Amino acid sequence: MKNPYLQLGLEGWPGLAEQAWRRLENHPHGDLPGWLTAIDELPEGDGLCDLDRDAPLLGRATDEPDNIRLSLMKLHPWRKGPLELAGVMIDTEWRSDWKWNRLVSHLDLQGKKVLDIGSGNGYFGLRMLAAGAGLVVGIDPTLVFVMQWLAMHKLCPGLHNFVLPLAIEDLPPDTGHFDTVFSMGVLYHRRQAVEHLEQLKNLAGSGGQIVLETLVLEGDGDNILKPDGRYARMRNVHAVPTLAVLHDWLGQAGLIGARVLDVSKTTCDEQRSTNWMTFESLRESLDAQNQSRTVEGHPAPVRAALLISV
Repeated sequence: MKNPYLQLGLEGWPGLAEQAWRRLENHPHGDLPGWLTAIDELPEGDGLCDLDRDAPLLGRATDEPDNIRLSLMKLHPWRKGPLELAGVMIDTEWRSDWKWNRLVSHLDLQGKKVLDIGSGNGYFGLRMLAAGAGLVVGIDPTLVFVMQWLAMHKLCPGLHNFVLPLAIEDLPPDTGHFDTVFSMGVLYHRRQAVEHLEQLKNLAGSGGQIVLETLVLEGDGDNILKPDGRYARMRNVHAVPTLAVLHDWLGQAGLIGARVLDVSKTTCDEQRSTNWMTFESLRESLDAQNQSRTVEGHPAPVRAALLISV
């Protein structure tokens, strides 16, 4: 496989493209050969796409949908979507379109250069392109999500939406500034929340914007949930603040004037097991007798989305 980041037009950051390619080429994950074989089995696309829909369409339907479905299923689990790939509907764990539809009316992405931290397979990047973004660079260290992105770009090459197998710590100092930086579902996994917010500020630069989506506690106090162990069966959830505390963290990072766009409880209709994500999901993470609590006894997930000018 050629370096997909250079091949697909990421010439603006040759150092970043080469770093991402080395990480992909030398990744020790034992499933990598099988994933690459599954991508090789997919047909080369001609650029057909329709991104302005809840389930973005990439690639033409073929007369062998079962073979397409089998190849795509080898890239399980599919978490962000839904998607329609070469005529095959992928019902992902998350109804990510619901989250996007809560945000999109508040965003101006026309012609913008966007960074999506924790991008998963690039679903939101597709929606960003549909909303007018000129370039989306996603980073996610989870290799199977990068494989899903490679599959989508084989079916529809040439889209200015990239997913690099990198974490935020891997971005070189000369990465440059982005017009809009997204951090969705990341903050509560960071040991140092204020440090992460400072990183977002530096990546956005003066005049940029940050879209921050994270778990929060309901209520107006200064409470912070610091789980001893797991939260809703998730590892590495370090802190879940109230909105008041979150605003304080933003202030410590030099970010003021944050606007709350949405606060929503996560439901088992929005996050659930499907044929494309067969592991346990939110339902199994909530108390069967009281779904306002997690199985560990914590408040059930509530997510807030904020828009912050830098």
